[in-house]
Amino acid sequence: MLTTASSGSFLISPNVGLMIWTLILFGLSMVVLWKLAFPRISEALDRRQKAIEDSIEAAERTRKEADDLLDEYRERLREARGQAEEIVQRARQAAEVHERDATVEAQARREQMMEQTRREIESETRRAIDEIRREVADLTVMATEKMTRKTL
Repeated sequence: MLTTASSGSFLISPNVGLMIWTLILFGLSMVVLWKLAFPRISEALDRRQKAIEDSIEAAERTRKEADDLLDEYRERLREARGQAEEIVQRARQAAEVHERDATVEAQARREQMMEQTRREIESETRRAIDEIRREVADLTVMATEKMTRKTL
């Protein structure tokens, strides 16, 4: 009968026949793997490496295009700001010109109105003086007439 101690000893004690068969089977397994599995694994790894390289190149191209678009956007934004500043400057100049024109026109109108008012005042003053002279002449004539009647 075999004891439990002797049953596990074949794992510990080297058996040359078992070692040879293990090495032969390991070698055959390596040859089969070398012929069948390793080329497919290598091919899959190559395809994966190529896909990663293509993805990296595509990402680089996309990043470069994005950088170019960003530069173009910044340039257009700079141009738009310049145009906006130019438009604002033109609007300010136009407003200043309009303000000056309006001031000059208002000044001219005021002077015209002042001149017209002076003429009206002079005309009214002459009319009033003429009216007063007529009244004085009428009163003088009436007073003279009364004096002449009393004297006669």
